[in-house]
Amino acid sequence: MYEFIEDHREEYSVTKMCQVLQVSRTGYYKWREKEKSPSQEKKEEAQVLISKIFYEKRQVYGSPRIKKELEKKEVFLAEKTVANYMRDLGLCALVPSKYKTTTNSNHNHPIYPNLLMRNFSADTPNRVWVADITYIWTIEGWLYLATVMDLFSRKIVGFNIQTDLSKELPKLALERALNFRSPAEGLIHHSDQGSQYASADYVDLLKEKKCKISMSRKGDCYDNACIESFHSTIKKELIYRTKFTTREEARMAVLDYIISFYNEKRSHSTLNYVSPNDYEKAYQTEKEKNAQQPPATFVEEQLSF
Repeated sequence: MYEFIEDHREEYSVTKMCQVLQVSRTGYYKWREKEKSPSQEKKEEAQVLISKIFYEKRQVYGSPRIKKELEKKEVFLAEKTVANYMRDLGLCALVPSKYKTTTNSNHNHPIYPNLLMRNFSADTPNRVWVADITYIWTIEGWLYLATVMDLFSRKIVGFNIQTDLSKELPKLALERALNFRSPAEGLIHHSDQGSQYASADYVDLLKEKKCKISMSRKGDCYDNACIESFHSTIKKELIYRTKFTTREEARMAVLDYIISFYNEKRSHSTLNYVSPNDYEKAYQTEKEKNAQQPPATFVEEQLSF
């Protein structure tokens, strides 16, 4: 009886099962202290692994990502079970919220059409980049973070942090991305209509590199949802979880998060739960593999139809 209760305690109330089976709750708990069932041992092993993953991933993974990490280790649990185990362990990613506007669309600079229209997919690297600005509070005052993301892998390919919202903030982030990636002509660069992105200096740099300029519709954050989502993520997983004493402390923490964690280690749901760097490595490996294959003969091409 006690083993049955132990095996099903995740599905049904212990009290209810004791009533139905007409056994004592006290007796069950005394038995449980003396002997662990195979299911209890399996549960505890899973909880140890869940806790290890949670802290290795900087305490920011919820049950869906923990579930995927367990599967990589060939441990298969339902997402609800993972959530229950995390609740029992007191593991929960914090999600506070704040807001500060960073976009000023009231300017006289030219506005460019929306080329993406919420199509946030790219089949190769350096085909579509998206850019945006967010903010960071420290005891010394505000910092502003400008980022550039490659939609192919959701990798942050350029970023810059400054104490003001000048046009140089995103321009330096873009310059770093261009130097780092050296994209071919025709790259689509998408941003909001903010004065920094519409400024002559910024637009001239894009035109010099023969980029196609795309802008969100005024006041519509969903037109740039992917980079907005990244900024929401870095706030929830780093900025709102940390009380930064100095601006320099914040700068170093953001740099470490983007380079060492987000790009390198953090799994992404749209990338089949691998990191941006791993996704690009897999793409490059497949590309090199295909390049080494000899071209098909005329007969092989005809037989393929």
